[in-house]
Amino acid sequence: MKALCNRKGLLAAFGMVSGVAPSRSPKPILQNLKLVADPDDGSTLMATDLEVGIRYRVLGVKVEQPGAVILPTAKVQQILATSSDEELEIEVVNDVLHVRGARSQFRLPAEDPDLFPEVPDFAASSYHVVGAADLRRLIRRTMFATDVESTRYALGGVLVELSDDRISMVGTDGRRLAKMSAGAEAENGAEPPQGMPVIPVKALKLIERNVADDDPPVHLAIQSTTSVLVRTHNAVIYSRLVEGRFPRYQDVFPAKTDVKIPLEVGPLRLAVEQASIVTSDESRGVDFNFSPEALTLASQAADVGSSQIELAISYEGKTVEITFDPRYLTDALKTLDDGSVIHAELIDGRNAAVFKTEDGYSYVVMPLTRDR
Repeated sequence: MKALCNRKGLLAAFGMVSGVAPSRSPKPILQNLKLVADPDDGSTLMATDLEVGIRYRVLGVKVEQPGAVILPTAKVQQILATSSDEELEIEVVNDVLHVRGARSQFRLPAEDPDLFPEVPDFAASSYHVVGAADLRRLIRRTMFATDVESTRYALGGVLVELSDDRISMVGTDGRRLAKMSAGAEAENGAEPPQGMPVIPVKALKLIERNVADDDPPVHLAIQSTTSVLVRTHNAVIYSRLVEGRFPRYQDVFPAKTDVKIPLEVGPLRLAVEQASIVTSDESRGVDFNFSPEALTLASQAADVGSSQIELAISYEGKTVEITFDPRYLTDALKTLDDGSVIHAELIDGRNAAVFKTEDGYSYVVMPLTRDR
């Protein structure tokens, strides 16, 4: 194998792919990346930890001798980052990897590329098509609500629901729940997946990193009940689905709410962040008092102090007081535009609160109980 690689193009590919390679593994070859140089189909950089894998299209590769090579992740990434050359030559000769620049040369041990596990390509004939910006929004607004430490249910990922013209994603950790929906198109008769497919957080982070808002639409295919394939503009991402039963999330939404209050996201987020300054691990809650024309946020913690923040709101109904963990609200508000409006739907201080936007986002938060 011998190829002349654009240094910046290969470095960008490393940035997208290297996070998948595990730092430790019973199979040491997984700690490396695999580069396949093909003058006809293009060059591809691959990584996998056997649960998640990625094939990334590398731009600016001039192939002199087709083939594959195993690249030591950390060392080659350092070479690419510290070199000032526009192009670097990569060649394998007699089990030695050579990386050459204009005034530099590195010799590294070369492993057998045939020992690297195969990373699936996107071979699905039927799949769902989702706008790139929509998919990024779906992931950002649900992934934060998961619980990667949980050993119960399938809370370490996001549930995906697909229909002929819709995609929904749901994330929950048992104390809060985020659901986002957007338009999708079933291609070539793609049917809704069986069961309740849950994509792990690691794969979702990888997908989001490989998608830009102005990219072409993304193709998504659930493979039976075991794995998912996602094709972006420059990559194909594979992931096994999370095992376990996802909770029946529909039961979390209140059947009826008594109060609906419009709130501007930016001022609300700043008020919540201010109120959370005077909290502690022992006294985490912030009291939210929704009254006509004003929302008052109050917090108090022993040896820390107290705070009271008032926010003008457009509301003329009954007074509702409810206590939240402020982290749960700021996590969701950070995923929204500051100038947008979110509606708080409330019953009382003991029942779940629902926050909704006009673009298909719903966020459910359980209140804290506090001795008064």
